[in-house]
Amino acid sequence: MIALSAVSKTVQSGGHPLTILHPLDLDVPDGQFLAVVGPSGSGKSTLMGLIAGLDAPTTGRVRVAGVDITALDEDSLARLRGEKIGVVFQFFHLVPSLTALENILVPMEIAGRRGAGRRAQELLDEVGLHDRGHHYPSQLSGGEQQRIAIARALANDPPLILADEPTGNLDSTNGHHILDLLLQVKRSRGATLVLITHDPGIAGLADVQLSLRDGRPLDDTTTACVSAGGRR
Repeated sequence: MIALSAVSKTVQSGGHPLTILHPLDLDVPDGQFLAVVGPSGSGKSTLMGLIAGLDAPTTGRVRVAGVDITALDEDSLARLRGEKIGVVFQFFHLVPSLTALENILVPMEIAGRRGAGRRAQELLDEVGLHDRGHHYPSQLSGGEQQRIAIARALANDPPLILADEPTGNLDSTNGHHILDLLLQVKRSRGATLVLITHDPGIAGLADVQLSLRDGRPLDDTTTACVSAGGRR
């Protein structure tokens, strides 16, 4: 599902280059649950942005579902994201002027999907918010907003779900509900799940963990699918 080859990210900081992510090889097969862990500034969110095509690598290639996304123009990249990738953010990123139902409809309307209204209501039911579709984000709790964000991410049945600290802005009860929902989605749909977390308990539920520090995988990362600088 995901294949990174010598992918790195360097930016300019104070007139000097700053490498956020050092060259990394990563293979995530279909249906796997990968947890990416590490302290703040370790490169976790940068890695997710590169996989999602929200940012371009300085070096290397990113392949998602067999497509080299680093070779795509913006229009093609947007289409692939709409079809193949669902992204869940820590701070929800819902459109405040749209209702919950309308937020879920957005990716389907962009894709021109038929039966979008019925599908949006089904997703509301799936995340346990059947009667909340007419509410605006400001009228929903944090946990409810995150469930709407997950429903939106699932709108076009993507085979890949990327979640950046999806429980980090929630209390423990809502956090557990959101995690259970993501795991249920993975099991029922056979989706590939990449989840960024600071919580070792959550990471321990994953099939594989990738531990990052200072933009590099730790030597004791318990995975056979990750290497730095092309070493395997």
